[in-house]
Amino acid sequence: MSHPSVHARTDPAKPALIVAETGETISFAELDRRSNRAAQLFRARGLKAGDTIALCLENTPEFYDIAWGAQRAGLFFVCISTKLTAPEIDYILRDSGASLVVASASQGAAVSAVAVDIVRFVIGGALAGWEAWEPAVAAMPDTPIADERAGIDMLYSSGTTGVPKGIVQSHAMRWAHISRNEGAGFASAVTMIATPLYSNTTLVSVLPTLGWGGTVVLMKKFDARGYLTLAERHRATHTMLVPVQYQRIMALPDFDRFDLTSFRFKTCTSAPFPAALKADVVARWPGLLVEYYGMTRLLL
Repeated sequence: MSHPSVHARTDPAKPALIVAETGETISFAELDRRSNRAAQLFRARGLKAGDTIALCLENTPEFYDIAWGAQRAGLFFVCISTKLTAPEIDYILRDSGASLVVASASQGAAVSAVAVDIVRFVIGGALAGWEAWEPAVAAMPDTPIADERAGIDMLYSSGTTGVPKGIVQSHAMRWAHISRNEGAGFASAVTMIATPLYSNTTLVSVLPTLGWGGTVVLMKKFDARGYLTLAERHRATHTMLVPVQYQRIMALPDFDRFDLTSFRFKTCTSAPFPAALKADVVARWPGLLVEYYGMTRLLL
């Protein structure tokens, strides 16, 4: 799995992340420092390689700091959907064996209701019994931890046919998302992300973009016209969307007034993609369209 440190050395000032709505920009060098601090904080709180942490966050730049920091510290990294109830979150925390959770203030109420004894960090607010993430991580050194080793992430299924099931994503699986996209132009990509960061769908675009040294433009919350406005403003070249997002975008009566000529590579996954909708996207939205299947398959 690629680290921001590679591009922090070769192209440190290049934007790694841009918050679409505000224009806040985080360079590869800054992302490297932020993820080092996160790894240092995990170790300072007693976590060791092989331990598990959990995240319950909306689309926010801190998600990347924590993900890369956990990976660097050799931790299992569990993404929790922000749409789950307290009992569902409780189950995942218990089943995964997480010893630390980081949640946004808006998600804290649901996580606070769980009975699991766990270290709790909150981002963007204050909660009783929680430690604030921002000052804690800011106090950490930004140097790599001495015994850096690679961790692995784990996703949970939706639980539609039973309880959610943990799906471990191997390094081979994650590296495939990067290496198999060598010809897709991600090194010069400006990739619009408008799907949840906790979703495997999103990683199909995020991993090759950061792995090859492109720029991720992170949209905090999707709406069709806002997406097109931001994509035009940032001259987006790549994106991953689910079929319902494509449907809402293409249904806009003024779709054709937006300048989308910068797009080169669009992908879709996670639900059936109707043929008529595909044809409409291909006809009116510049760039290649690719559909993905079977993304939770374990590759060894």
